[in-house]
Amino acid sequence: MSLRLRLVITLGSAFVLLWSLAAAWMLFDVRNQLMLSLDQRLAASARMVAGLLVQLPQPELTGSGVTRLRAEQLGIEDGLACQVSSLRGEVIARSHSTPEAVLDAQQTGFRDQMVSDTAWRSFTLVHNGMRITTADRLDERATLQRSVLLAAAVPVLFALLGSLVALWFGVSSGLAPLLRIRTALAERSADSVEPLRIEPLPAELAPLVETQNQLFQRFAQTIERERRLTDDAAHELRSPLTAIKTHLQVALMTTGDRSRQALMHAESGADRMHRTLEQLLMLARVEGRVSFDDGLRCEALDVVQTALADANQQPGAPVRLVVSDQARGRSIAMPPVLAIAALRNLLENARRHTHVGTSVEMSLSSPNADQVCFEIRDYGPGISADMIDEITERFWRNSGGDGSGLGLSIVKAIAERFDCQLCFDSLDDGLQVQLIVRLLPADDWSMNE
Repeated sequence: MSLRLRLVITLGSAFVLLWSLAAAWMLFDVRNQLMLSLDQRLAASARMVAGLLVQLPQPELTGSGVTRLRAEQLGIEDGLACQVSSLRGEVIARSHSTPEAVLDAQQTGFRDQMVSDTAWRSFTLVHNGMRITTADRLDERATLQRSVLLAAAVPVLFALLGSLVALWFGVSSGLAPLLRIRTALAERSADSVEPLRIEPLPAELAPLVETQNQLFQRFAQTIERERRLTDDAAHELRSPLTAIKTHLQVALMTTGDRSRQALMHAESGADRMHRTLEQLLMLARVEGRVSFDDGLRCEALDVVQTALADANQQPGAPVRLVVSDQARGRSIAMPPVLAIAALRNLLENARRHTHVGTSVEMSLSSPNADQVCFEIRDYGPGISADMIDEITERFWRNSGGDGSGLGLSIVKAIAERFDCQLCFDSLDDGLQVQLIVRLLPADDWSMNE
């Protein structure tokens, strides 16, 4: 079922129900007021006749005992019957509208009675020793009532039908912007990431289009990031593959030490390409929002010791570790595998650029109760301040670098994913890096102990 039809059915049903209740209430009240007005007319006519009889001469009885008086003499409106009788029941006067049979006037006030198979509504008033009865036919009342109710119901019915038609066109007009959005999306090509430009839009739909445009922007950034990754990866892997192929050809064409040296170079190139592929895979998983949460929690000191053990498997400068007492026994709010990968890449980068004869300084501290700070400081050539923002770009290397150029990019992606602070400070004799990570609340990490 379409949204338009659903809205029309829901609102139309509410309209019909409300209009029906209002119409029923109105018609019921009109009927009651009509009956009350007719009864009041009977009572008023009887009192008026009582007043006129005092001014008229005493009527003389005819042979039948009934004196006919014109309606004008009794002051009776057309359609009303009037009968004047004594207290003993003798009929003194009757209007021409009165039925041939005598109206029952023994009971004062209003009553319904049958006279000659005709239903009448009568009112009897006792005045100056006479009973004055006025009456009108109930079938004439019913006819009048139907006419009045019909006259009141027809406008209500037309108003209800008009409301439903106006509701249909109003809902259609209100949903027209959604149709324009759907048409604009359907006409776009599969690779289009341009923002939607639909004007004007109601205030309720503007946030929807804005959110859609933000989604297109994220798609564009993702596509651009993947394109750059593909281009950079193809460029970076081409050189090791060419070198491996060349060294293998040399090994095939030579013998002895030269052949063995060529094979060693080929193996080194294969190791370099393997590390580059592993870094690319890690970067793609981190940026692709792949879940790394294995349910494990570890302390910051355990992460440091594991990262040191992994980094020391490769040759490089020694690392001197300083741990503050405040940072001991605290669990970090990050999967251990990513925390270890980030610290390992920072340590490998620092050891690679530290001058021979110096060591890398690493400290673990807790600047406040909610965070822990990993600080790594090397003594190398450093980097100029205007290039600080470029060192986390993919495959970026300084002139003397021999790494893959992906380590710091991975650290940046991990820091952004878990809202960590990554700071680089260029010094005269090296580079200092701070990675500030959030800690688990005290109750969380205490339960994991």
